[in-house]
Amino acid sequence: MPLEGKNINAHTFKTGRNAPKVMIVAGEASGDLHGASLVGEMLKMNPALNFYGIGGSRMKEAGVELLANAAEIAVVGLTEVISKLGNFFKIIKRLKNSLDELKPILVILIDFPDFNLNIVARAAKKRKIKIFYYISPQVWAWRKGRIDQIKKLVDKMAVILPFEVDTYAAKGFTVDYVGHPLLDLVKTQFTKQEARQHFGLSGNKTTIGLLPGSRTAEIKRLLPEMMRAAQIISQKIPAAQYILPLADTLEEKVIAGIISGSGVTVKIVSGRTYDVIACCDLAIVTSGTATLETGLLGIPMVIIYRVSLVSALIGEIVINVKNIGLVNIVAGKTIVPELIQLNANGQRIAAEALAILLNEPKRLEIIKELAAVRARLGSPGAARRAAQIACDMI
Repeated sequence: MPLEGKNINAHTFKTGRNAPKVMIVAGEASGDLHGASLVGEMLKMNPALNFYGIGGSRMKEAGVELLANAAEIAVVGLTEVISKLGNFFKIIKRLKNSLDELKPILVILIDFPDFNLNIVARAAKKRKIKIFYYISPQVWAWRKGRIDQIKKLVDKMAVILPFEVDTYAAKGFTVDYVGHPLLDLVKTQFTKQEARQHFGLSGNKTTIGLLPGSRTAEIKRLLPEMMRAAQIISQKIPAAQYILPLADTLEEKVIAGIISGSGVTVKIVSGRTYDVIACCDLAIVTSGTATLETGLLGIPMVIIYRVSLVSALIGEIVINVKNIGLVNIVAGKTIVPELIQLNANGQRIAAEALAILLNEPKRLEIIKELAAVRARLGSPGAARRAAQIACDMI
């Protein structure tokens, strides 16, 4: 019986009242992906563990009983949370009740810092439950003061970017670098030509991927601009074809409704996301984990990002990095173009995309730089190494 919306107790779990229980909380599609891998590795090490918490379909498939789905708390920017406050309070109550009733021996937090630190970690710390944070908040980019909060609340932190170790060390906090989990996850089943055939695309046409994000607010802000860009690109490259991998946190009707008025045909695909990306010549990607996934597959891209005006103004004050795209951050330089806020418009997106698509030497140079980014991230096995830390804590 799923836990979503239920009053739960220890009898909910098949293995009974005395089985060791672990709470795990991920608030976004990427966290759901990494959480599922972590759970899978921990169960290999300790099959008796019972997992519950907040996540998405992947964590549920991995064996996590869900108190709530991640889509219920997924927001973007600092102002969008207001519209979901009522549901937030219900979920928070469920979480805190579960800490008292189920008494988990470990709480695992995956990114999603405002919710995980301010609510979950504080509640767990108050109850003297050990806390393992897997995938650090981006303290190197903004609000470095959060490191002091993390030191007080978190027992162990596993980071996935090599330079994060020094960021924490500067504040006197020792963390474990486990490598990037995407190195294990970003794999394809098909060759580029096989993938195009599988998805019903032409094998020899310029193929452009549209990755508008995993949250409804992102979709509404950025997909219309992607479609305007597609209209312009199609004027220069009439045979261009478009494909969009649908995030698990979204309903297809939200996407289809925006696409339908553009006059551009877009193939929407659920599942096999990496094969979708890999079959492209270029992708237009909303800033986030998807930029790194696209980069690991060696696909040139244009990164775009737009939040509310209030969020943007606050971001200008507190964010202290030159680039926002993960591939550029890891590279230490701008290897793919970034368009932010008002610059993330159809005309600019199309111009940057065409500058890559119509200049083969430039496109090949980007592919070379993306291979270097992959090399900087180290070796596969991040989830296994993180799982070992978590199991040692238990």
